[in-house]
Amino acid sequence: MENKIVVNGVNKSFKNHHVLAGVDLTVSSGSIYALLGANGSGKSTLLKIITGLHDMDTGEVTVNGLELTRNLRQIRQTFSLNSQTSTTDGVLTGFENLQLIAKLRHLPDPTKVADDLLNQFDLTDARDRRVAAYSGGMQRRLDIAMSLVGEPEILFLDEPTTGLDPKSRNDLWEVILDLKRRGKTIFLTTQYLEEADQLADQIGFLQNGHIVATGTPSEMKKLGGHSRLQLILPNTDAIESAVKLLSDFDISEQEDGSLMVNLDAGVSTSLKVLTLLSTHNIPLSSFQVLAPTLDDTFMQLIKGA
Repeated sequence: MENKIVVNGVNKSFKNHHVLAGVDLTVSSGSIYALLGANGSGKSTLLKIITGLHDMDTGEVTVNGLELTRNLRQIRQTFSLNSQTSTTDGVLTGFENLQLIAKLRHLPDPTKVADDLLNQFDLTDARDRRVAAYSGGMQRRLDIAMSLVGEPEILFLDEPTTGLDPKSRNDLWEVILDLKRRGKTIFLTTQYLEEADQLADQIGFLQNGHIVATGTPSEMKKLGGHSRLQLILPNTDAIESAVKLLSDFDISEQEDGSLMVNLDAGVSTSLKVLTLLSTHNIPLSSFQVLAPTLDDTFMQLIKGA
């Protein structure tokens, strides 16, 4: 799979504040790359550099094999940027917004382009309604639809689901996954770990100006530590007895009263723990093995930084 976007050693400072310090990343063609990071980590700055809106201090960015600073006009014809701020016009209807963009791009049949995108994004019923009356999720879908006028190869999404309710967020995730199925390359920034987990083929974690970890969602979760065995016991006496019995294990008591056993030695630890509880007649309401999550990885990387 070819690399669609390559970032090498990108540095950026504002006055004496170093925002990006030697950022490296690659985005494969037809994939979704999610850039994770806390507020102020430099996600939006990097996105603006890749799309030519900010100059980098040093480094190199190539898109479709073309060096950004020398071929910006040509590169801009291949991508669309969807920022956190909506570009829709609330006075115009959904159809009029799309038709206007199609006309500005000098496409041959703006009416067909608008109607096709309204259908694709499930907005046909709201075709002639002013966008100001759209829900937040509908406005975000229309905003992305406007980004697709002209069929760009690459779509940059800056925190696309910020402020949306859970249903609207899930609906937009389906839209983004459908774009990937159609062969689009998608680069998105997000603060939502679940979003990266659901959408991304590759995740990069930006911290202190560096990509401090990168990999598939599964690979990134492994950085969060070992799996854990959660034990739910019926009463305080059972909890106290279990804590004493399992003193040789890496165990912690949770706020909800459950016990968590670190499975650093693998699944065999679970069998040993459960066998001990059964042998000593300590009642157990339920148990489950919890795999590491991106939340765990996030916290580990923050601590490491």
